[in-house]
Amino acid sequence: MIRSGLITMIREKSDKGKSAYAISKEMGIAENTAKKYIDNRGKALKHGLSGQTKGSKLDPFKLVIQDYVSQGILNCILIFERLQEQGYDGGITIIKDYIKPFRPLNTGKAVQRYETLPGKQAQMDWGIIHYIDGDGRSHKTPAFIMIMGHSRAKYVEFTKRCDYYSLVRCMLNAFEYFGGVPETILTDHMKTVVIRVEAKTAIFHARFSEFAADMGFVPKLCRVRRPQTKGKVERLVHYIKDNFLPGRKFVDLEDLNNQALRWCKKVDSRMHGTTGEIPLMALAKEPLLSLPEASTRDRYRWETRKVTRDGFVSYDGVRYGINWQYSNREVRVRALNGNFEVYDGEVRILCRKIEYTSGKIIFLKGQYQGLAEKEGIAFPMPYGILSNQLVVEKRSLDFYDEVMGVRANG
Repeated sequence: MIRSGLITMIREKSDKGKSAYAISKEMGIAENTAKKYIDNRGKALKHGLSGQTKGSKLDPFKLVIQDYVSQGILNCILIFERLQEQGYDGGITIIKDYIKPFRPLNTGKAVQRYETLPGKQAQMDWGIIHYIDGDGRSHKTPAFIMIMGHSRAKYVEFTKRCDYYSLVRCMLNAFEYFGGVPETILTDHMKTVVIRVEAKTAIFHARFSEFAADMGFVPKLCRVRRPQTKGKVERLVHYIKDNFLPGRKFVDLEDLNNQALRWCKKVDSRMHGTTGEIPLMALAKEPLLSLPEASTRDRYRWETRKVTRDGFVSYDGVRYGINWQYSNREVRVRALNGNFEVYDGEVRILCRKIEYTSGKIIFLKGQYQGLAEKEGIAFPMPYGILSNQLVVEKRSLDFYDEVMGVRANG
């Protein structure tokens, strides 16, 4: 088959009175070919490339995208960034078009949108994320998430617990990361925060209320079974699961948290699609309340632990050894600046780097020194004294009569 341009030339020469033979000689084609296109001049011309599919820049990466989809990665921005690292130089629109059929239908209800004034509010929540270890076993761990309502600046911290102590520790870390405290904190009905609601009035735990007062913020609850009233943090939970977590490799919780902070700074350095501002720049302008004194903040990092009989303190799934003489006693512990500290009253008796691998037992050098000699008794027992030089006081018999109430005869 010849190109449509040659066909047009054949017919133009035929229109000028040239024969098929003359045209074939002039154009170097077979006479029958010239006759064919002269005789079929009433039919529509078909382009020589008709029926051929034009290649897409995405074609070499479609298997990679399908692998991402099989892992539950449907975030187009994340896929776009990863494909660029692999040499993709196309746009994001064709990625969105390719991913669209794989997305689940959104059947959520419409809600009213709320915007927050600078410095007025932050929203916080817990999310549960899943990961797979080197043996292919599935695990889950809590993720504390806080987002500033106006600037959309984010803070994420992964923990091993989501109890009261972990909550206030994460909140302190978030306030220090943001450089101040918002006026209100919006949360759902966490058991560590609220006891119950009576006559539409929240009854907060006394220790959380004390923490809020010392930090300077007012705690507020979202409506029951209406998580969209704190929609910013709800969306952030999903964003972390869909954008930050998929395919991410880490060696321990410390490594994961360091990666999370770098990710927060990265995404908050880009223009936000809703506000049209860069979150980190907007955060710098928010009139946050000043951070309380370090001594006040550090007071909420303490936890109470009882030392086991064999001289260990358990913290976040790790057993730290201390001197056996503290066995069966209560001590104060805290995590501060990457270290695990144990105090007996105001005296620090242990400080070592935090271990993030659950199940580990860490012995202390000299932990059991002197235990055998003292037969495992940390404090001396009451005892008497045997002496060969006992001195006995001499008294007259009248002394004993007086003690017994008998008057001596004159």
